[in-house]
Amino acid sequence: MADHERLARQSNRVVRRWPRAQRRMSRIHARLYRASGGRFAPRWFAGAPVMVLETVGRRSGEKRSAPVLYLRDGDALVVMAANAGSARTPAWWLNLKASGSGEAIVGRQRIPVRPRELAGAERDRLLRQFVEMYPQAEHYPRFTERPLPLIALEPTMG
Repeated sequence: MADHERLARQSNRVVRRWPRAQRRMSRIHARLYRASGGRFAPRWFAGAPVMVLETVGRRSGEKRSAPVLYLRDGDALVVMAANAGSARTPAWWLNLKASGSGEAIVGRQRIPVRPRELAGAERDRLLRQFVEMYPQAEHYPRFTERPLPLIALEPTMG
C-alpha cells in the first residue's frame, strides 16, 4: 500500500472512529491559527497549505471556524469538502451552502468569500492540482458513497 493511500486510510479512520476528538482538535487548530496570525500550523502534515474558514452555523446562527486545506487559483481559494472521505459531509460546507458566504482567514488576511461548486473541465483541472498538492485526496472517494465537492471560494467586496 502506497504511503499516500495509507495516510488517507488513517485520516478516514480518525474521522469515523473519533469524530468528537477530531472536531475538538479542529477547533483548537483554528483558535491557534487565528491567534498566531497564521504562524501556527500554516501547513498540514503533508505540507499542504491550511487556512481557517469561518461560517455561520445553519441551525445555531453562531460563528463556526474550521481549518481547511486550500489551493490558490487566481483570486479564488479552492477547497474540498472531503472530511477525509467520511460519509459525513463537513459542517462547514453545509453552513456555507446555507448562508451563501463566509470568511477565509489566510495568515493575517481576512477575505469575505462566496462559494461556487466546481463542475466539468474546471473541476477536473483543479482536482488534478489539488491532488498534486495533497495526494491523499485522491484516495478519499474510495471511502464514501457521497460526492466530494470541490469548491471555489471567490472573494467578495465585503
